[in-house]
Amino acid sequence: MAYFKHLCFIEAPQTIITPFPRFITDCIGVCYLAAAVADDVESVVMPDNFYNDGIFDSLEALLKKRPIDLVAISSMTGAFHQAERLARIAKKAGAFVVMGGFHPTALPEEVLKLASVDVVVIGEGEETFRELVLKGPSGDVKGIAYREGGGVVYTGRRDVIANIDSIRFPLRSLRPERYGEKGDAYSIDTIYTSRGCPWSCSFCANDQMHKGWRGRSAENVVEEIALLHDPKNKKLIKIWDANFLTNIGRAEKICDLMIERGLTNFRIMTESRAKDLVRAERILDKLRRVGLSKVGLGIESPSEATLALMNKKNSLDDVAKAIELCSKNSIGAEGYFIIGHYTENIQDTIAYPEFARSLALRQALFMVMTPYPGTGIYKEYKQEGKILSFDWDLYNNYCPVIATRSMDSDTLIAMLAYCNVAFNRYKSAMKRNSTNAVLLSFMIDLFQLTWLMRVNKNLSSKEISDLLFNALLRLLDHEHGVVEQPVTKKCKTLQQPLSLRILHSSDKSIDFQLSERAGNRVLTMNADQNKQLSQGPEIRLDELVRCACAVSMDKLMSVLYRNEWIRNNPGRMTGLIFSLIADREVLGFAAKLAKLFLSSYRSSAKVA
Repeated sequence: MAYFKHLCFIEAPQTIITPFPRFITDCIGVCYLAAAVADDVESVVMPDNFYNDGIFDSLEALLKKRPIDLVAISSMTGAFHQAERLARIAKKAGAFVVMGGFHPTALPEEVLKLASVDVVVIGEGEETFRELVLKGPSGDVKGIAYREGGGVVYTGRRDVIANIDSIRFPLRSLRPERYGEKGDAYSIDTIYTSRGCPWSCSFCANDQMHKGWRGRSAENVVEEIALLHDPKNKKLIKIWDANFLTNIGRAEKICDLMIERGLTNFRIMTESRAKDLVRAERILDKLRRVGLSKVGLGIESPSEATLALMNKKNSLDDVAKAIELCSKNSIGAEGYFIIGHYTENIQDTIAYPEFARSLALRQALFMVMTPYPGTGIYKEYKQEGKILSFDWDLYNNYCPVIATRSMDSDTLIAMLAYCNVAFNRYKSAMKRNSTNAVLLSFMIDLFQLTWLMRVNKNLSSKEISDLLFNALLRLLDHEHGVVEQPVTKKCKTLQQPLSLRILHSSDKSIDFQLSERAGNRVLTMNADQNKQLSQGPEIRLDELVRCACAVSMDKLMSVLYRNEWIRNNPGRMTGLIFSLIADREVLGFAAKLAKLFLSSYRSSAKVA
């Protein structure tokens, strides 16, 4: 008979949503915990709206509706304030509150300062949590911390689970509705085929939670994959291991079994070290056949010295080779970069987007160094006195909470905006063949940049507008006012130059003109402070940013999520289109977007 009988599981949502649908939580961590105890207790539940702010009302309603004697909350650092709020709601209802995950594992004493938290589970939770549920809070349960006699009692570290095939598959059926999908039917889902990592990069928290690399057997992995496979609905599956290709033979066997069983209706994303992807060259074709469409490569920096300081055992030659192999096998490569190492300055940072472009990457993700508690970087930045904020809401890789020896946090925000602008370098707009298409391309790029900047809750729409305009000016100066790229197959011959202006509220503007020369598309840029006549449409940057900030991040994620589904299932989009049309907030945003597009022409006409 279990000590706790009615359990509620919650993965605290990030305080600030990042506008990438692949990063939406699939609650796999707490689904593993639920599976570990499902046969031992009378009921397991999860509140609705686990991915947005609706979770608080959902939890309150659930606690009133049915008996729950234990609430288990998992928290990342950027979700900790949300976890704290959830814990208060649970404690008010009389539940015993257990908190675990990366942040509580790193800072158990800080978490136990909360009167609403009874126990912290440290490290991997399945065995520890099950023992806690069966026995109740006790010093005999290894791997927990709790308050006693005015202090904190640690019961000793529990060893990681050696045979991870013994871990039950996550109880996905527990998951409530998310964008019209329930339980096992999520069209974006996560699977872990291994735990831990053979490397110890100083910025990564994986080592404190999972320690060394342990892989599940190929047979065990494929049994779980079979549960997710739907021949009629292509899903995006994230193999979210720290490094999927650590064991190439195991990865090949997973592919062989998937192909043998016809489990190939997936679009798969994963992450890997560049060197391991190079080692996996012989199986890349098999990986593509089972659905691998994108690999995230932790490139981090173009500087060998910075890589060494981060204990990132990366060879830049391996990076170039890995990207070349991905291209050869029709697998997308996305480069991950971290700006803001405390040794770096502005000139060092300007090299990041240039280096990313030199690798022929089509996609790059620029992040700011974030000193997560428990990591080597956290200790280094603390010793340097360079951690400027302990507002955990900002710990999401895109909000500078640190300074370097020569850059303050404002400079880092500006450089993050610049890296994104400079990597993009107008490459999409330069392929367009009409003024309308160029205008739309510019607007889409600016919307995406605005949504990325919105992840920083401290930035107003005016500050975002200033950041974007200054990043455009910095790129103009760096490129000396001219960007060129070869004419592609999609490019038609331009009969005349295409013009566009971006106007800032300061009455400064940047004029762009797209033309052709010697087989190249040529974009000339001019910072025009004299307000000469505009020859084409005019984007009023402040208005565009306000429009982008008007849509809620949850609603934005809803649209992006559905767009991901349409991308994977292009022949089945009618129903989703109708659902979007029926959404008032989406319709309202679409109307604002159309008005903004049309006003770009009216503004230029007035000037002319």
